[in-house]
Amino acid sequence: MSDAAVDAVPHAKKRGRPQKGEGGGLRAQLIEKSARLFRTKGYENTTVRDIAAAAGIQAGSWFYHFKTKQEILAAIMEQGMERALAEVETIAAAPLSPSARLHRLVEAHLQTLLAPDHHFIAVLLYEWRSLDAPARERLIALKDRYEDVWDEAIAALHHSGDWDMPSQFDRLLIFGALNWTVQWYKPGVGADVPQLAAQAMRFILRKPSAVEAQ
Repeated sequence: MSDAAVDAVPHAKKRGRPQKGEGGGLRAQLIEKSARLFRTKGYENTTVRDIAAAAGIQAGSWFYHFKTKQEILAAIMEQGMERALAEVETIAAAPLSPSARLHRLVEAHLQTLLAPDHHFIAVLLYEWRSLDAPARERLIALKDRYEDVWDEAIAALHHSGDWDMPSQFDRLLIFGALNWTVQWYKPGVGADVPQLAAQAMRFILRKPSAVEAQ
């Protein structure tokens, strides 16, 4: 849901438990608004009142969905990782050449990082240490599955011969370069995400990718 769509939803200023049918929408809204706040203000600097004000509800209303601010932080990261994982697993199952598969993974990763309404990756990168141990274990399990998709795609590309000088650190180096784009990328200035993905593949392989050459 876009920010404009969220902001257009009327919020009843009332006390008490949310009415039947409100829960799912309010929970999703709390996650989205909290993610934006955690990204812009930082987790520690965001208060419960900030979250309630952003969602347009009474300060105590969100306790029907989350007991603590920590639970919201974990929900942001888990929901985001689950969506990203579903996307890359779909790419992995598609009948693509090794080079095309990696290109699609790069583009999907960049889209997850750089889409204007995607805040969870930035929160994940910068607020990881704020998670408690149980939440961190759940996130690690999702992260491991996400990385497994990449490891298999990179291994297939190594075996295909399309990567002239592979190394054991390829995924780590790729993630480091891609994740750093959140520091400098500006939407509407220079390349868009598909063009940036094509340039990333040139950087990785030192030649145009199969997708770019089509």
